[in-house]
Amino acid sequence: MVGNKHSIIRLLKYKSSLLRFRILGFKRVFSDNLADAADVTAAQVRKDFSLFGIPGNRRGGYQIDELLSRLNSLLGKDVVQKVIIVGAGHIGSALMKYKGFDKEGIQITAGFDIDPDKIQREAEIPVYPFDEMKDYIKNNDIKIGIISVTEMFAQHVLDGMVEAGIKGVLNFAPVKLKGPDEVFISNVDLLGELEKVIYFVKSAESRMVS
Repeated sequence: MVGNKHSIIRLLKYKSSLLRFRILGFKRVFSDNLADAADVTAAQVRKDFSLFGIPGNRRGGYQIDELLSRLNSLLGKDVVQKVIIVGAGHIGSALMKYKGFDKEGIQITAGFDIDPDKIQREAEIPVYPFDEMKDYIKNNDIKIGIISVTEMFAQHVLDGMVEAGIKGVLNFAPVKLKGPDEVFISNVDLLGELEKVIYFVKSAESRMVS
């Protein structure tokens, strides 16, 4: 069963909550516990789990380790997910240096760029010329890509990724990209999100002054 974007986001919240409960020493949780932690209703928790075929037990609750295993499998976290990045600028470089991906089963295997000065074939995570991207994707069975290039170049990068076999893309370029229906594209509007934060901060300050 394939869930929609909102149900997947909730599964990720449930997973984070379960990890916190486990750190606190809990062995089992109930839908009410997960609902409070994820800011949803207990009925929504049970509905989401039913959608993905996760059985529940109202009296006994959910065994945390077992539930985490099921969620990891559903979210593709039971195997290492290999990812490439196109654009080795500030965002791309920061993502390649981030160590938190490893513990979540995500491996950034390579970066690509058109700037000769950014090419580093011998680095821990190598950066190759962009024109080698398609062959790398095909030869290494890469299914997920991250785009962190300029707006002008982003759609060209996406088209090349799709042609080579990429099935999921996280796009940091300041443009909404479009691809085939079978390719999932998540457009991250960093500037837009920051502008929203700035607006609400200014609004809050205005209310305090008045």
